[in-house]
Amino acid sequence: MKTIDILKECENAEYIGISGHIRPDGDCVGSCMALYMYLTGKLPRAHVYVYLEPQAKIFTHIAGIDAIDTEYTPQEHYDVFFCLDTEPGRLGKAESLYRGAAKKINIDHHQTSAGEGDICVVRPEVGSCAEVLYELLPKEDVDDDMALAIYLGIIHDTGVFQYSNTRPQTLRIAAELMEHRINFSSLIQESFYQKSWKEMKATAWVMLHAESLFEGKVVLGHMTMKEMKECDVSTTDLSGIVSELRNIAGVECAVFMYELPAGLCRVSLRTGERVDATKIAVTFDGGGHARAAGCSIRGRFEEAYGKLLPVLERFFTDCSVENQAAGGESAVNDAGENDGQSDA
Repeated sequence: MKTIDILKECENAEYIGISGHIRPDGDCVGSCMALYMYLTGKLPRAHVYVYLEPQAKIFTHIAGIDAIDTEYTPQEHYDVFFCLDTEPGRLGKAESLYRGAAKKINIDHHQTSAGEGDICVVRPEVGSCAEVLYELLPKEDVDDDMALAIYLGIIHDTGVFQYSNTRPQTLRIAAELMEHRINFSSLIQESFYQKSWKEMKATAWVMLHAESLFEGKVVLGHMTMKEMKECDVSTTDLSGIVSELRNIAGVECAVFMYELPAGLCRVSLRTGERVDATKIAVTFDGGGHARAAGCSIRGRFEEAYGKLLPVLERFFTDCSVENQAAGGESAVNDAGENDGQSDA
């Protein structure tokens, strides 16, 4: 198992940066904040910065969340810069900060990530980046606040331990984290299941207008910018919709598409055991996990739909679904980039 001594790698560092993928989800935010708390606690003389795009309100449980710089204010230099839960190409505005650092450390768990940096710890067999990070930290240094951030990251990328990326070790780690003073039941309910009125309204609209394809194997939902305006919702209200589509009986692949202002259509994919979502996503330079992946397709909905449909048809008609299976899967709650804001 690949491992590093994080504290040793930051020895004598004066300026340290931390960032994760665009549209950060629970695993990304939890991992970044847990590392931030660890480094600020162990290296009080160092200047530690966290850069992420604005996060969903459900992550306000995490201590120190206000320390995140959403404006990406650069420092003159970084002695060490951490890229968490993604590859550097998906850091957004933080990519240049990472690439300019004296030492670059990439910690990830996506199966499509090869790792890019001076030091790379990429473990696709692990269900979440938070879990990878936890195994790199001295257990005696994990306090209650860090435990909450790591636990939140794990539950978001394992679907509260229901996805097949949940290892026996995942549950052992969860048990260790629960020994800290964290209200894990409220954390699960409020950050994973509870939805705002607008989120529920968006979900209801998508479900009502969803399309069943290929004899029910695929369900496809969508929202155009015009439809979002008519429903008085924004992209931040679309979390979890693709997972709701996946819950429909008989569905082997759930697809949710929504328009972005920059002439793009974001596509989120959730699949069952027999379909590798990444094989669909990489067609459009996307990525993620076998059970959860995402990509962006240029064009408004109708144009993007026209590009995606032949790819789905190839997977669900020309090829037997049984031949699309793959191991090492993972899944995410769509609340950050892990497409929809999440990476996948």
